[in-house]
Amino acid sequence: MRKIACVGAGNVGRSWAMVFARAGLQVQLYDSDATALQRDTMPLIKASLADQADAGLVDDAAATAARIVPCTDLETAVRDVDYVQESVYEDAGLKRELFGQLDALSRPDCILASSTSAIPGSEFMQALQFPERALVVHPVNPPHLIPLVELCKGPGTSDATLARANEFMESLGQVPIVVRKEIAGFILNRLQFTLVGELMHLVSTGFCSAEDADKVVKHGLALRWAFLGPTEVAHLNASEGFLGFVDGLGDMMKRLATDAKVDYPWTRGDAEQIHAPLAKHMPIEQIGEFQRWRDRRIMALREHLAGAESPSK
Repeated sequence: MRKIACVGAGNVGRSWAMVFARAGLQVQLYDSDATALQRDTMPLIKASLADQADAGLVDDAAATAARIVPCTDLETAVRDVDYVQESVYEDAGLKRELFGQLDALSRPDCILASSTSAIPGSEFMQALQFPERALVVHPVNPPHLIPLVELCKGPGTSDATLARANEFMESLGQVPIVVRKEIAGFILNRLQFTLVGELMHLVSTGFCSAEDADKVVKHGLALRWAFLGPTEVAHLNASEGFLGFVDGLGDMMKRLATDAKVDYPWTRGDAEQIHAPLAKHMPIEQIGEFQRWRDRRIMALREHLAGAESPSK
């Protein structure tokens, strides 16, 4: 992999561009909004790379930024590249049309990867001329700081493509997992949306405020989740390990599961009540500044966690 195309230059697309450029690869960054690409995207990339240089994640921010070339023509962006990462709006019809174009414009051996958050590849990769080279490579936002990547085959993805994509992600410093069977939302978003769904239920029906629900995660669950997965947390919560945890709390787990409302029929009004205090604390017009603050905190946390491997690893 030497030359990469990133199609879509929003939050995820520009983050992917930095992942590839940081690894020394040439990146062609395309977006249908050429004006925003030059006016907004490239300055945001340069500012982020400066922060990453301060955190020791980038040796030379200017040289890294120079490897990212804005493109206003899709054909030019994907011509002769080895890998395409699509990160456009989450719409199956749009992705289906775009993947048809990518299939026709790129080399047959070029991997076509989608950043889709929840749409299975079979919904938009089914009519490709070369389906064996297309798959889902779903990141966590922002991928230049959060390394997890979910790999999931499309309807015709070959084992060789899956293996190449896995090896490529590891070479970039990402942490790939394989979603063994296609499922909407993949793994991360099914876990994330389940938590948010129950949160909406608890807040909308008056059990707690959204602010307090956030505190439960920030000052409770997240302190362990930052370096342990849920099964590891459960394993260490009982002297007899995971089996001891479920033996002691299994009945309660099942009872609470039947009482949870992850599919609670919340309304737009419910969402607005959560949005209002958030927008007061983090004004919409300052979202970019808060994203940059978030990214700096993630970088600091990653530096701390670099020495947090368990004794057995």
